[in-house]
Amino acid sequence: MTEALDLVKQRLVDGVETGKGGELTYAVPDLWINPDHLSQPRLVNPYHFYLDRINWIEDQPPEPLIGGTSGGEWTKEAVIYNTLVRATTGYDHDEDNEVGLDPIGDGWMETGTFLKTIATLPMVKRMGFNVIHLLPVTTIGEDGRKGTLGSVYAIQNPYRLDPRLSEPALGLEPEDEFAALIEAAHHLGMRVVVEFVFRTASKDADWVAEHPEWFYWIQADIPNREAGAEDEKAYGAPVFSDAELEQIKNQVERGHFDDLIPPHAIYRDMFTPPPDPDAIELIDGAWIGTLDDGTRVRVPGAFADWPPDDPQPPWTDVTYLRMYDHPDFNYIAYNTVRMYDTRLARPENRVEPLWDRVVGILPYYQRHFGIDGVMIDMGHALPGPLKQRLIERAREVDPDFAFWDENFGITEQSREEGYDAVIGNYWWLAYRPQRLIQDMLSRCARSGFPIPFFTAPESHNTPRAAARAGGRPYARLLWALGCFLPALPFCHAGFELAETVPVNTGLDFQPEELSRYPAEELPLFSEAAYAWENKPHLVEWIQRVLDVRARYADLISDPDPATFDLVPSDSPDVWAVIRHRGRRAVAILFNLDWDRAHTVHVPLPTEDEELIDLLSERTFTVKNGCLEATFAPASCVILHWEARESL
Repeated sequence: MTEALDLVKQRLVDGVETGKGGELTYAVPDLWINPDHLSQPRLVNPYHFYLDRINWIEDQPPEPLIGGTSGGEWTKEAVIYNTLVRATTGYDHDEDNEVGLDPIGDGWMETGTFLKTIATLPMVKRMGFNVIHLLPVTTIGEDGRKGTLGSVYAIQNPYRLDPRLSEPALGLEPEDEFAALIEAAHHLGMRVVVEFVFRTASKDADWVAEHPEWFYWIQADIPNREAGAEDEKAYGAPVFSDAELEQIKNQVERGHFDDLIPPHAIYRDMFTPPPDPDAIELIDGAWIGTLDDGTRVRVPGAFADWPPDDPQPPWTDVTYLRMYDHPDFNYIAYNTVRMYDTRLARPENRVEPLWDRVVGILPYYQRHFGIDGVMIDMGHALPGPLKQRLIERAREVDPDFAFWDENFGITEQSREEGYDAVIGNYWWLAYRPQRLIQDMLSRCARSGFPIPFFTAPESHNTPRAAARAGGRPYARLLWALGCFLPALPFCHAGFELAETVPVNTGLDFQPEELSRYPAEELPLFSEAAYAWENKPHLVEWIQRVLDVRARYADLISDPDPATFDLVPSDSPDVWAVIRHRGRRAVAILFNLDWDRAHTVHVPLPTEDEELIDLLSERTFTVKNGCLEATFAPASCVILHWEARESL
């Protein structure tokens, strides 16, 4: 083990040797200790517990990281565990029925930390994951903060880590504990990908006082517009007429970015030149500047940039960075921060010092911590030349550094831009079964996809799978099915626990659902603990499915449509996906109806008369190349065989 993990270990040893932690009530989930145990709390001494976890990791033989030659090609082998550190390992350690914001005992956090994430690595590894994907871990702004802790996407300084993610008991900086996490993950053969936001910052970002010209400014006395209102005298997303919206959308759809319709003059006139750095002060948590004529100015909040009439509420905690500077475009709108007008997006208008600072972020984390890749939040909205610089600089440091695109489309464009994978839309199609068949599974068999995508039943922005139609059984099915597509299995932390509370309500929620989850109830914005005591959970199921997938990984990960057959049964809800190469075949048969069982006939290209489900060891009879069986709601089986001749 190298320096950072040794440093953390030594602080724990010091605590053990001096008898610390013995009087503290400190419980941890049993799953953190042994995934085979029932889900229940266990009282431990934190110094002993975390030392034991690190010793266990050290005792394992070092495992190689999943391979690749260059350009992040290792992504094709990725099996991803995605975590919001602050929430995933949040826990009511002192058993007082709440997750406190202040440390307990001699400095132990109840919100999630890097150290607690290290403690869960053995469980994550055992389930079968080989990549840890961390949602943002940098410092969080306070101006316009939502909830009690603020969104991890409201980044105050991308070069500094959130101090709440370290354990005060150890007396170390968060950077030390973050480095230890990456070392521990690498020792277990798991790569680490970190998510970053490059085009927004918190409104009270550290860079504001240093470089006010990197930000937009409006008159301080202009009020913010309420969500859903259209008062153009108040600040909010620019208001366009129906005719203007139609023209804007048509022009963008045609790819014509010349002379895009600007916001109305009343909106543009709200914006001012930036104040001088020495004329800015932090007042009640917000940066306020004073212009030479005495006008007081402030940093405005952001909003959804496309389409211009997007109904999302305003983003009160972040602002857009000024990527280009031109006097005719001194405002925030779709044509300055997303669909860049060609008159603005010229080399001479680039804010080069800002671009240099942004481009330097990834090399900093590569050199100081050894991260293996990045998920770029809203990367599709970054200027193309800036994106290319990010990729080039990062791959100068590590030629095999991976780039993942937060893009729901699975297109050739992402591949052309240098990305290795995209989020994709499995999470959306999964709850529209016929669209799943038509838009994804049929395409896998027909033409394939140009870039790997995630088969995520849920994400931090969607409803939890266990809380949706079909509940746990359908969540299990979606996991198994996703693991047999030529794609990347993706588990958002909490899925394995059958957690039902969403992290955020950003995607696929009904209006009536939004009111049930204020920011104070959502882990993206406030303290939280996941349902570590849930029974039954999905930990064993995930492990069993990934064990089977690992046996056929070379076949399953092959995107060649010739290896993928989609076979219908005599019910529109029951299907088979057969993956095959040569004489070798493995199939998943599944019922997409989460309400009803179906007795069906499924044709299978095998001469075997009996096939055994690799998950349950149940035997199925095949007669004349046809399997007849009753499939319970949202159920699946996995079968394999060796054909006498190539399929």
